[in-house]
Amino acid sequence: MEQEHQHQHQPPAAGDDVVVQLSASAVAAVDERSSTATGNEDDDDDANAAGKSRRTFSQSYKMAHRKPQEFTWFQALGLAYQSLGIVYGDLGTSPLYVFSTVKLEDPSKDDFLGLLSLILWTLVSIAFVKYTFIVLHADDHGEGVIITYLILLLCEGGTFALYSLLRQHVNFKGNMPVPVTQLESDVNLKYHSKKSKLPSKMLEFLERSTAAQVIITGIVLCATSMVMGDGALTPAISVLSAVQGIQSRSSNITQEHVVILSVIILIILFFFEKYGTSKVSFAFSPIMLLWFASVSVIGLYNIIKYYPPVLKAISPHYIITFFMRNKRAGWEQLGAVVLCITGAEAMFADLGHFNKSSIQMAFSAVVLPSMVLAYSGQAAFLIKNPSMLSTTFYSSTPEPIFWPMFIVATLAAIVASQALISASFSIIRQSIALGCFPRVTMKHTSEKYEGQVYSPEINIFLAILSVLVTVGFRGGPEIGQAFGTAVIWVMLFTTTLMTIVMVIVWQTDILVVCLFFTVFFSIEGIYMTSLLNKIIQGGWFPFAIAIFFLTITLSWTYGRKKKNEYEAANSMDTPEFTKRVTVRSRVPGICIFCTDLMNGIPPIVRHYVQHVVSVREVMVFVTVRILPVRSVLPEERFLVDKLDHVGVYRCILQYGYMDNHNIDDDNFVVLVVASLKKIAENDHEIALLDSAFTNETTFVLGRTILKMSAKHNCFKRFVVNELYRFLQKNFRSNMSSLKIAHGKALQVGMLYEI
Repeated sequence: MEQEHQHQHQPPAAGDDVVVQLSASAVAAVDERSSTATGNEDDDDDANAAGKSRRTFSQSYKMAHRKPQEFTWFQALGLAYQSLGIVYGDLGTSPLYVFSTVKLEDPSKDDFLGLLSLILWTLVSIAFVKYTFIVLHADDHGEGVIITYLILLLCEGGTFALYSLLRQHVNFKGNMPVPVTQLESDVNLKYHSKKSKLPSKMLEFLERSTAAQVIITGIVLCATSMVMGDGALTPAISVLSAVQGIQSRSSNITQEHVVILSVIILIILFFFEKYGTSKVSFAFSPIMLLWFASVSVIGLYNIIKYYPPVLKAISPHYIITFFMRNKRAGWEQLGAVVLCITGAEAMFADLGHFNKSSIQMAFSAVVLPSMVLAYSGQAAFLIKNPSMLSTTFYSSTPEPIFWPMFIVATLAAIVASQALISASFSIIRQSIALGCFPRVTMKHTSEKYEGQVYSPEINIFLAILSVLVTVGFRGGPEIGQAFGTAVIWVMLFTTTLMTIVMVIVWQTDILVVCLFFTVFFSIEGIYMTSLLNKIIQGGWFPFAIAIFFLTITLSWTYGRKKKNEYEAANSMDTPEFTKRVTVRSRVPGICIFCTDLMNGIPPIVRHYVQHVVSVREVMVFVTVRILPVRSVLPEERFLVDKLDHVGVYRCILQYGYMDNHNIDDDNFVVLVVASLKKIAENDHEIALLDSAFTNETTFVLGRTILKMSAKHNCFKRFVVNELYRFLQKNFRSNMSSLKIAHGKALQVGMLYEI
């Protein structure tokens, strides 16, 4: 991505065309239920902003901003090739362990045909129809055809993107776990859904019911937490399944050796994550292409050699007869069958790395045909060799190519692991952007393709967790049960959220909505009931991971909520602020005060003014605001306003959850001064800004510590005084992404007793 920066040493003249002034009716009237960028309750100082015009930058804020990308057919083909190594590694390597996970007593030919029919129909209905066709089939952010259920937002962030889309249309209450803020100007943003809303009973119910909003938010957070569990389980099961084949070569190779080798491979895999998605995909895609070609050829060979009519299993009547014959035992095998679609839930989380056409092209032309041949070949082999069910993959591999396939399978398993790891980075990034996860380091690993990020902290956490899973379960069937449980619950959550989006956002015909929900929720629900039977046998693990991440998320959001409530209740009013500032001497320069409060003056400013002898002649209160849209264009980046006191201004800096928060302090000041001069009321004010610009600029950052008093119960005190303060101390500051030089930053600490 081309980097755009302004390199100016003088502020633009007041007459330069850098700012467009909009009427108050067109822009930024604050929603009466939102007063902060992080979901605060009503602020006492709202009246100070009443009647004021809000202004925005237009074509003045030049920064490294990702632009909507359009791809030629050749570029889409190249991205499709790359997607094999990022998106489809997990889904593509499932033949390593699906049949091997099945446990049937004395299976017959019809049993294997029934299992194959289940696998094929699961692949087609869930992976192809639901994800590749419905979820990814969107045009112009939802405008157009009635079957277009979800906008491209969905594909860039999974359940969080769905939630963001709902937040664009539903007024969620300010006391929600995930921070809330709304401005009337939001609907004018480029990537905000513009479809007009007709009166809807569902919409009215959701806006009225706090309980329903909490349930929806809880579904989103649970789904996100379980996908993070996938990021640890996928490497463990994929690498173990590939390496276990070596045991068939020698009786001296034990399971302990397999576990040790798997751990070594996992450590190497996570180490190379830091080199970025684009580099990794170019290294891994040839491996996956070789893998898909190999399993296709082997599958075709087995079909011809062992049972050519095996593809008749496409008839669903084999599924019916399978359950009639095996009853409960057949139902219990659904936990193994669902493993054939592991990784499908990461397609739309990975689309920030690619685009929908490339993912659809790769799945339709390469992945699906290869999987059909691979599973059909294994079924054909098992029909003639039912005793080899537990070692299906390597047993069905022709002896002369065993070692080449062992190497390819191991490399493909490494690729499979990377798919969910990269998806985990994207999901954590969006969780941070929406304010429900502490800020960790996020590095953008590609200047060419949007959405490619890496987090060293999350990478280390997943590496440790994956190694512990590998050593703890020791390659047993428990990993498969845990993996399947996480996958199916994420899919159920996604189906539920998609249904709500279809009703409220797209206002799709109710019969189509009911058909979608009934079909997919029923299929996934049946799989879920089978896996619930496996909770004790490893199915507990994804729930444990979900509880861990939910503890972090809820502790963080609760602490932020109490902090915002305190600031709103104790904010300075205009008379107090004016009195405190006027008694201090004013020195030349600009003070950029970073705050979460969008309206009113936070109490930490009172603390700051009390302890300094002088203040800058120009003060600008800056709030970084994350909107529930995937991107905010440069011309939509800023909202600025002037407070009553001379030389005091407010600036709201807006980002979408997929944007790169990349600000250079010097250029930022240049552009702020340029915009403030456009709203100056007289020549004296312009001269004041010019004078301030030529002198020093200071960035003031607040560092607050919460302390909950004994009047609250023990649990709340533990959450705030222990958990939240631990997270606040050990994670990065919200302003850390603004790239402010240390010599220009001043941190002010204050204790909030709540």
